[in-house]
Amino acid sequence: MTTPERKPAAPTYRPAPVHDPAAAQKTKLARGWLHTAHFLTSAPQLEHLPALDLPEIAFVGRSNAGKSTAINTLTQQTRLAFASKTPGRTQHINLFGCGRQKIDDAVLADLPGYGYAAVPREAKLRWQRVMGNYLMTRQNLRGVVLMCDPRHGLTELDDILLEVIRPRVESGLKFLVLLTKADKLTRSEGAKALSIARLQAGGGEVKLFSALKQIGVDEASELLFDWAHPPMDAAAAPAPDAPANAAAEPDHGET
Repeated sequence: MTTPERKPAAPTYRPAPVHDPAAAQKTKLARGWLHTAHFLTSAPQLEHLPALDLPEIAFVGRSNAGKSTAINTLTQQTRLAFASKTPGRTQHINLFGCGRQKIDDAVLADLPGYGYAAVPREAKLRWQRVMGNYLMTRQNLRGVVLMCDPRHGLTELDDILLEVIRPRVESGLKFLVLLTKADKLTRSEGAKALSIARLQAGGGEVKLFSALKQIGVDEASELLFDWAHPPMDAAAAPAPDAPANAAAEPDHGET
Protein backbone atom coordinates (compact mmCIF):
# COMPACT_ATOMS: atom_id res chain seq x y z
CA MET A 1 0.00 0.00 0.00
CA THR A 2 1.43 3.31 -1.04
CA THR A 3 1.35 6.04 1.58
CA PRO A 4 -0.12 9.19 0.08
CA GLU A 5 2.33 12.03 -0.17
CA ARG A 6 1.72 14.64 2.51
CA LYS A 7 1.41 18.19 1.36
CA PRO A 8 3.59 20.71 3.18
CA ALA A 9 1.67 22.86 5.63
CA ALA A 10 0.86 26.34 4.44
CA PRO A 11 3.11 28.92 6.05
CA THR A 12 1.57 30.95 8.85
CA TYR A 13 0.81 34.44 7.66
CA ARG A 14 2.57 37.17 9.58
CA PRO A 15 1.97 40.72 8.41
CA ALA A 16 5.14 42.66 7.77
CA PRO A 17 5.85 45.28 10.43
CA VAL A 18 4.80 48.76 9.39
CA HIS A 19 7.80 51.04 9.08
CA ASP A 20 7.05 54.57 10.18
CA PRO A 21 10.00 56.81 9.25
CA ALA A 22 8.83 59.63 11.50
CA ALA A 23 8.50 57.32 14.52
CA ALA A 24 11.88 55.74 13.80
CA GLN A 25 13.49 59.17 13.61
CA LYS A 26 11.94 60.21 16.91
CA THR A 27 13.26 57.08 18.61
CA LYS A 28 16.72 57.69 17.14
CA LEU A 29 16.65 61.29 18.32
CA ALA A 30 15.59 60.37 21.86
CA ARG A 31 18.06 57.51 22.29
CA GLY A 32 20.90 59.49 20.77
CA TRP A 33 20.20 62.34 23.18
CA LEU A 34 20.20 60.04 26.21
CA HIS A 35 23.44 58.46 25.01
CA THR A 36 25.19 61.81 25.59
CA ALA A 37 24.63 61.53 29.37
CA HIS A 38 27.74 62.22 31.43
CA PHE A 39 28.55 62.73 35.10
CA LEU A 40 28.18 66.28 36.43
CA THR A 41 28.40 66.16 40.22
CA SER A 42 27.53 64.20 43.35
CA ALA A 43 26.03 65.69 46.50
CA PRO A 44 25.63 64.14 49.97
CA GLN A 45 23.01 66.71 50.96
CA LEU A 46 20.39 68.76 49.15
CA GLU A 47 22.12 72.07 49.90
CA HIS A 48 25.23 70.84 48.08
CA LEU A 49 23.39 70.49 44.77
CA PRO A 50 24.08 73.26 42.27
CA ALA A 51 21.18 75.52 41.35
CA LEU A 52 20.44 74.78 37.70
CA ASP A 53 18.04 76.26 35.19
CA LEU A 54 17.96 73.12 33.02
CA PRO A 55 14.98 70.72 33.19
CA GLU A 56 15.77 67.90 35.60
CA ILE A 57 14.39 64.34 35.59
CA ALA A 58 14.78 62.34 38.81
CA PHE A 59 15.07 58.55 39.05
CA VAL A 60 13.86 57.08 42.33
CA GLY A 61 12.98 53.65 43.64
CA ARG A 62 13.30 51.06 46.34
CA SER A 63 16.72 49.45 46.69
CA ASN A 64 17.15 46.47 44.37
CA ALA A 65 14.37 47.63 42.01
CA GLY A 66 16.83 47.90 39.11
CA LYS A 67 17.27 51.68 39.07
CA SER A 68 20.96 51.76 38.09
CA THR A 69 20.46 49.12 35.41
CA ALA A 70 17.54 51.08 33.94
CA ILE A 71 19.54 54.33 33.82
CA ASN A 72 22.49 52.58 32.18
CA THR A 73 20.18 50.92 29.66
CA LEU A 74 18.38 54.14 28.76
CA THR A 75 21.69 55.96 28.28
CA GLN A 76 23.30 52.98 26.50
CA GLN A 77 26.22 53.02 28.90
CA THR A 78 27.46 50.32 31.21
CA ARG A 79 28.71 52.22 34.27
CA LEU A 80 27.14 55.67 34.24
CA ALA A 81 24.94 54.91 37.24
CA PHE A 82 26.90 53.02 39.87
CA ALA A 83 25.26 49.87 41.18
CA SER A 84 26.51 49.29 44.71
CA LYS A 85 27.30 45.71 45.68
CA THR A 86 25.38 46.40 48.88
CA PRO A 87 21.94 47.78 47.95
CA GLY A 88 21.05 50.95 49.83
CA ARG A 89 24.65 51.96 50.54
CA THR A 90 24.90 54.54 47.76
CA GLN A 91 23.66 57.64 49.55
CA HIS A 92 24.41 60.55 47.26
CA ILE A 93 22.37 62.42 44.69
CA ASN A 94 24.21 62.04 41.39
CA LEU A 95 23.57 64.42 38.50
CA PHE A 96 24.21 63.61 34.83
CA GLY A 97 24.06 66.14 32.01
CA CYS A 98 22.51 65.40 28.61
CA GLY A 99 22.94 67.41 25.43
CA ARG A 100 24.27 67.35 21.91
CA GLN A 101 27.63 68.80 20.93
CA LYS A 102 28.68 68.94 24.58
CA ILE A 103 26.03 71.56 25.40
CA ASP A 104 23.74 70.25 28.15
CA ASP A 105 20.04 70.95 27.79
CA ALA A 106 18.75 68.70 30.60
CA VAL A 107 19.88 66.85 33.72
CA LEU A 108 19.19 63.33 35.00
CA ALA A 109 19.22 62.96 38.79
CA ASP A 110 19.91 59.55 40.32
CA LEU A 111 18.54 59.53 43.87
CA PRO A 112 19.60 56.91 46.44
CA GLY A 113 17.62 53.70 46.66
CA TYR A 114 15.42 53.55 49.73
CA GLY A 115 14.03 50.92 52.06
CA TYR A 116 16.90 48.44 52.29
CA ALA A 117 16.77 46.71 55.68
CA ALA A 118 20.54 46.69 56.36
CA VAL A 119 20.80 50.48 56.32
CA PRO A 120 20.72 51.99 59.85
CA ARG A 121 17.42 53.59 60.82
CA GLU A 122 19.04 57.00 61.27
CA ALA A 123 20.37 56.89 57.69
CA LYS A 124 16.94 55.89 56.39
CA LEU A 125 15.25 58.80 58.15
CA ARG A 126 17.91 61.24 56.99
CA TRP A 127 17.51 60.20 53.36
CA GLN A 128 13.74 60.23 53.58
CA ARG A 129 14.00 63.87 54.57
CA VAL A 130 16.56 64.66 51.86
CA MET A 131 14.50 62.99 49.14
CA GLY A 132 11.27 64.53 50.37
CA ASN A 133 12.80 68.01 50.36
CA TYR A 134 14.32 67.44 46.93
CA LEU A 135 11.05 66.24 45.39
CA MET A 136 9.03 69.04 46.94
CA THR A 137 11.39 71.97 46.48
CA ARG A 138 13.75 71.37 43.54
CA GLN A 139 12.72 74.24 41.29
CA ASN A 140 13.90 72.83 37.96
CA LEU A 141 12.43 69.34 38.50
CA ARG A 142 10.47 68.49 35.35
CA GLY A 143 9.67 64.80 35.87
CA VAL A 144 10.07 61.78 38.16
CA VAL A 145 10.68 58.17 37.13
CA LEU A 146 9.83 55.61 39.81
CA MET A 147 11.33 52.13 39.41
CA CYS A 148 9.27 49.25 40.72
CA ASP A 149 9.79 45.48 40.62
CA PRO A 150 6.32 44.33 39.45
CA ARG A 151 6.72 41.00 41.23
CA HIS A 152 6.45 42.89 44.50
CA GLY A 153 4.32 45.82 43.37
CA LEU A 154 4.35 49.33 44.78
CA THR A 155 5.37 49.15 48.43
CA GLU A 156 4.39 51.31 51.38
CA LEU A 157 7.52 53.40 50.86
CA ASP A 158 6.59 53.88 47.19
CA ASP A 159 3.14 55.04 48.28
CA ILE A 160 4.71 57.57 50.66
CA LEU A 161 6.81 58.93 47.80
CA LEU A 162 3.72 59.18 45.60
CA GLU A 163 1.95 61.20 48.29
CA VAL A 164 4.95 63.54 48.54
CA ILE A 165 4.96 64.37 44.83
CA ARG A 166 1.19 64.26 44.28
CA PRO A 167 0.69 68.05 44.68
CA ARG A 168 3.43 68.72 42.12
CA VAL A 169 2.04 66.09 39.73
CA GLU A 170 -1.36 67.79 39.95
CA SER A 171 0.43 71.05 39.08
CA GLY A 172 2.08 69.58 35.99
CA LEU A 173 5.10 67.56 37.15
CA LYS A 174 5.58 64.59 34.82
CA PHE A 175 5.54 61.14 36.41
CA LEU A 176 6.36 57.67 35.11
CA VAL A 177 6.37 54.26 36.81
CA LEU A 178 8.73 51.79 35.13
CA LEU A 179 7.90 48.19 36.00
CA THR A 180 11.44 46.81 35.75
CA LYS A 181 12.51 43.20 35.15
CA ALA A 182 9.43 42.68 32.97
CA ASP A 183 11.18 39.79 31.22
CA LYS A 184 10.47 37.72 34.33
CA LEU A 185 6.69 38.07 33.82
CA THR A 186 4.35 36.15 31.57
CA ARG A 187 2.11 38.12 29.22
CA SER A 188 -0.85 37.81 31.59
CA GLU A 189 1.26 38.73 34.63
CA GLY A 190 2.55 41.80 32.81
CA ALA A 191 -0.96 42.92 31.89
CA LYS A 192 -2.10 42.46 35.49
CA ALA A 193 0.90 44.36 36.87
CA LEU A 194 0.21 47.25 34.47
CA SER A 195 -3.45 47.40 35.47
CA ILE A 196 -2.69 47.45 39.20
CA ALA A 197 0.13 50.01 38.91
CA ARG A 198 -2.04 52.35 36.82
CA LEU A 199 -4.61 52.41 39.59
CA GLN A 200 -1.91 53.24 42.15
CA ALA A 201 0.03 55.73 40.04
CA GLY A 202 -2.58 58.47 40.42
CA GLY A 203 -2.31 60.12 37.04
CA GLY A 204 1.22 59.06 36.14
CA GLU A 205 2.15 56.88 33.19
CA VAL A 206 3.10 53.22 33.67
CA LYS A 207 5.25 51.09 31.36
CA LEU A 208 6.77 47.62 31.42
CA PHE A 209 10.57 47.74 31.19
CA SER A 210 13.33 45.18 30.77
CA ALA A 211 17.01 45.92 30.28
CA LEU A 212 17.65 42.30 29.28
CA LYS A 213 14.95 42.09 26.59
CA GLN A 214 14.90 45.82 25.74
CA ILE A 215 11.20 45.97 26.58
CA GLY A 216 9.88 49.53 26.83
CA VAL A 217 13.29 51.14 26.28
CA ASP A 218 12.32 53.08 23.15
CA GLU A 219 9.02 54.24 24.63
CA ALA A 220 10.61 55.42 27.88
CA SER A 221 13.42 57.17 25.99
CA GLU A 222 10.96 59.11 23.85
CA LEU A 223 8.94 60.09 26.90
CA LEU A 224 11.98 61.45 28.75
CA PHE A 225 13.08 63.36 25.66
CA ASP A 226 9.62 64.93 25.38
CA TRP A 227 9.70 65.94 29.05
CA ALA A 228 13.02 67.71 28.60
CA HIS A 229 12.09 69.26 25.25
CA PRO A 230 8.69 70.93 24.89
CA PRO A 231 7.08 70.31 21.47
CA MET A 232 8.45 73.50 19.90
CA ASP A 233 12.00 72.54 20.89
CA ALA A 234 11.59 68.91 19.81
CA ALA A 235 10.30 69.90 16.38
CA ALA A 236 13.34 72.03 15.74
CA ALA A 237 15.87 69.58 17.16
CA PRO A 238 18.38 68.22 14.62
CA ALA A 239 19.32 64.56 14.30
CA PRO A 240 21.52 63.24 17.12
CA ASP A 241 25.26 62.82 16.77
CA ALA A 242 25.47 59.67 18.88
CA PRO A 243 24.34 56.23 17.68
CA ALA A 244 20.97 55.15 19.04
CA ASN A 245 21.31 51.40 18.74
CA ALA A 246 24.19 50.72 21.12
CA ALA A 247 22.20 48.85 23.75
CA ALA A 248 23.59 48.89 27.25
CA GLU A 249 24.86 45.76 28.88
CA PRO A 250 22.67 45.27 31.97
CA ASP A 251 24.38 45.69 35.32
CA HIS A 252 24.11 42.76 37.67
CA GLY A 253 24.10 44.95 40.75
CA GLU A 254 21.12 47.07 41.71
CA THR A 255 20.49 50.23 43.67
